Amino acid sequence: MTPLAALIAEEIRANGPISLMRYMELCLLHPQHGYYSTRDPFGTAGDFTTAPEISQIYGELLGLWLAQGWLDQGAPTPFTLAEIGPGRGTLMADARRAMRVVPGMADAARLHLIEASHHLRQIQRDRLGPLTHLDSVADLPEAPLFLLANEFFDALPIRQFTRDGDSWSETMVGLADGRLRLGRSQP
Repeated sequence: MTPLAALIAEEIRANGPISLMRYMELCLLHPQHGYYSTRDPFGTAGDFTTAPEISQIYGELLGLWLAQGWLDQGAPTPFTLAEIGPGRGTLMADARRAMRVVPGMADAARLHLIEASHHLRQIQRDRLGPLTHLDSVADLPEAPLFLLANEFFDALPIRQFTRDGDSWSETMVGLADGRLRLGRSQP
């Protein structure tokens, strides 16, 4: 059993089965053992490659799209430029480079990144310079908002429910024979 699996099993022994959402949160973001908390999984040296890592054109096109939206909204100053799950900051770096062609936009932008991984936060600061990191979209300031989220929902911890006749049950993670196993809650 891995160290993370042992910690999860300990939590289940203490409190009972955990939701699939809690299991995903631990697997992805546990401070010492989580997938995103302990490594840079992106790019050719990582486990997978996203569109921003393949070509700068993707981020630059989004930046130009944001610039047009900013102009269409009357060029609000200041405004919040935010990204949820920004990875290494590649998409935002490319988008900001394209937005610089619009006079005043770069100066009006207040950059906020919603990132749970402290490891990735450091990579983002190194790439993007001064910015504000947030733990949740609920923490975004009250201001005009221009928001990016690329492949964020692909790794979002979820609650999963199954309908059986007239009742619903939630997918849970419990223990069976000392091993982690998927199961269902009571209806």
